[in-house]
Formats: sequence, C-alpha cells, structure tokens
Amino acid sequence: MAIDHIDLSRIDLNLLVALDALLDERSVTRAAARIGVGQSAMSSSLARLRRLFDDELLTRAPDGMRPTPRALKLAEPLRATLRQVQALVHREERFDPATVERSFTVSLPDSVEVLLGPRLIAQLRREAPGIRLLLRSVDRTRILDELDADRVDLAIGLFSEGQIHHKQRLLYRDSYVVLFNADLIGIQPPIGLDDYLRFPHVLTSLRETAHGVVDDALALIGRSRSLAVTTPRFLVVPFMVRAAPVIATMHARLATAFGSALSLAVSPVPVPLDDVAVSMLWHASYDRDPAHRWLRDLLVRLANEAPTFGMP
Repeated sequence: MAIDHIDLSRIDLNLLVALDALLDERSVTRAAARIGVGQSAMSSSLARLRRLFDDELLTRAPDGMRPTPRALKLAEPLRATLRQVQALVHREERFDPATVERSFTVSLPDSVEVLLGPRLIAQLRREAPGIRLLLRSVDRTRILDELDADRVDLAIGLFSEGQIHHKQRLLYRDSYVVLFNADLIGIQPPIGLDDYLRFPHVLTSLRETAHGVVDDALALIGRSRSLAVTTPRFLVVPFMVRAAPVIATMHARLATAFGSALSLAVSPVPVPLDDVAVSMLWHASYDRDPAHRWLRDLLVRLANEAPTFGMP
C-alpha cells in the first residue's frame, strides 16, 4: 500500500506515544507522569486520540480505566511501530561483548538446552561475561503472546506460525533415529519394522497427547505401535531406554549424543519421517538490537558444531 504523505502529516506522532503510555498505565495521571507532561495535557491528548480513532479507547471502570476492544487491538501494533521508529531515528549502539551488561530470557525445550546450553554458557563466560541468561521451558501455545509482552527475548523450537512483527531464523535441521538398549531387547542395528513394533515405545510430547509423528507415519501403512510411557521431558528418555526393554524415536542429534554417552544403540527409523527445522523466534523490535543479534549469531555458530558430551 502506497504511503499517503498528506494524510500522515496530519497525525502528531506524540499522540501515538501518549496512547502507548495510556494503554500501558490505564491511568491519565500515571501516563502523564511517564512521559513528562501535565495531567491536563494528557487529558487533551486522550480527547484528540478519541477523535482520531473515532473510539473511546479508554473508559472509566471501578478498577481504573479499561481499554475498549479497539484499543486492545491497537496495543501491540502500536508498540511495534514505536519501537521501529525509535530504532530508525537512533544510531545503532556500539556493542562490545566483553563489556556489555545484559539479561536475556530464552524459552527452549530441554533437548535444545542440553545440546547448546553447556557450550553457550562456556562461550558467554569467555566472550561476554556480563550477559546473563534466564532459561525457561517453551510453550508453543503461548510463546507469541510472551514475545509480544516482552516476557521472552528469544524462543527456540519447532515453530510454524508467527505474525508480521515476529522474526524467525533457522537454527538447524534434524532427522529422527531409533534409540534402544541392544542388550535388553536382543537386537542390533539396523532395526526392522516388525521388531520396531514388537516392543513398547517411549513418546516425548510437549502437547500432553499420546500421539506423535511416528503414529501418523505408521497409520499411512496400516500399522500402529504400543506406548509404554509418554513424557514431556526429552532428557529422561535415554535413561528409560537404558533401564528397560523399550524403544524411543528421537531427534538424531540428541539421540546420537546420548547413545554414545550411555552405550545405547542408534538405528535409522524403519518408517519414513520428515526432518524437523529447529528455529529461533523473536520480536521484530529486537531485530537490529546489537546484543540480541550477537546472541543469535552465536547460537547459530554453536548449532553448526558437533554436539558432544560425556556421562559419568
């Protein structure tokens, strides 16, 4: 859509700044204090905003001011727009990883945490000791809201959706393999389909459902498997496999690393499965942030190194 410069020239950018403060504070008094104007000036801005959007935007309620449905829809696009304007008019900060002081909240599954976390923290201590990490479990049903609310700086996982103000970058691709204790089930790799289905399976599911990509693939050939246990935690699966005559189908990077550390057998999956794309997801407001960009580049670099670790 072409920019209507004449129409835009009639809009005072300060009004949008005032609206952002009003929606965040839900109080004329607090919003005025936040941006350093008087209460009467903020009341005047609210009146002009109501005329501009042809909506009340904020109405009085027993617990303060309550946004209208229109205002709630405006909140996130408005915040993203103001961040972009701020990035546009400000010069990029000089970034020195050796001296930066910054905290990042990163949401990721435990499978990615064990593959990248140890090397990431080691690299940060060498290159950027002032960067601190708060690592959290990722919830794909809520992650977009958490990014929009600035509660999460960066998310890592299997993401297929996002909005225009979300950025995504491939971290690495992974395939599936079968992990099992060859001594307990009496089979050496490669495992065939009949043996694969003869033993019960361990399923990892973050969606709390006893159904996965393997079940979809088996259904296409008219077969099914039995499950011994379903868990949301990837890291416990190799230890279950080591202790019991069960089978797990896992992402190859994690399974191969644990297979080597725990002396477990690793075999190709005897049914076709698509590879997976593990990606990073973040709010567009941080796309040009020097520290944020540096952290993303470091993660990509680490993801391209072979994951190795040992076990006692």
